[in-house]
Amino acid sequence: MSNQPVTDYNGLTEEQFLKTYDAGNYERPSVAVDMLIFTVMEEQQDNYRKLAEKSLQLLLIQRGEHPFLGQWALPGGFVGIHESVEEAARRELYSETNIDNIYMEQLYTWGDVQRDPRMRVISCSYMALVDRKALTVQAGDDAAAAAWFEVSYNILETRREELEQGIRLETFVEIILQNEQARLSGVVKLTETIRGHVRHMDREIVRSSGFSFDHLLMVQAAIERLRGKAEYTDIVFNLMPPLFTLSELQRVYEIILGKELLAAAFRRKIAERVIETDESTRDAGHRPSKLYRYNLEWNLT
Repeated sequence: MSNQPVTDYNGLTEEQFLKTYDAGNYERPSVAVDMLIFTVMEEQQDNYRKLAEKSLQLLLIQRGEHPFLGQWALPGGFVGIHESVEEAARRELYSETNIDNIYMEQLYTWGDVQRDPRMRVISCSYMALVDRKALTVQAGDDAAAAAWFEVSYNILETRREELEQGIRLETFVEIILQNEQARLSGVVKLTETIRGHVRHMDREIVRSSGFSFDHLLMVQAAIERLRGKAEYTDIVFNLMPPLFTLSELQRVYEIILGKELLAAAFRRKIAERVIETDESTRDAGHRPSKLYRYNLEWNLT
């Protein structure tokens, strides 16, 4: 083997190349992270004999700075020069929820040239699932407030078009986020083009009211991912407390999937994922129900 150093077409070694390299020759976009933090909340009933309703909720912050001053947005921030993208995501998550070591996964990278009016910003979005009882939300330094918003996700229309060598599927999705303070709404058009084994997906904002930046697209993508993974993984258990009833677990699945489930079929499906405990509920006005916990061994089998 030759001991001669490897050189490029200019005769430079890597060390020589790096000494003369000028990063200023290229414009550099900024990189940000945006966090989609979901939880499931109970809505208390006036009648104590009725079980509390549950709803999927998303954490938003009210922007305290331009652009979109006073409007609601996903919590997030810029990636520091000496931290990785995931480190920045976990830092932002901790700053908004005061907790760490929870479920988080990268969702998508958003790079539309005009997505931020300040400058060229590429954003990596992350999805986190939290048990509401395990956290205390606080607004970050650049936010006026932080609040949970109830999520509504409805498919308005689907279209199918035959192409010469494939098909095009169009789906129109309406998303509403609301609480006592504000109501945000919008419609996203999903266009999936399929030619042979090649699939291409485009997302387009048809209508948006109250959403900052392109965060409506991020919310749609996160709900779509959450629904898909709820079908074949144990992701939903990240939204549950340590002990829960099977009825509570089924209701959370129904909220995420947007449909009712048959109790017998649901219990067969999740039988290996839960372990029955010796404890029961003690709610006034209701019959005691067995409490279960997540089977940590399920993913290892």
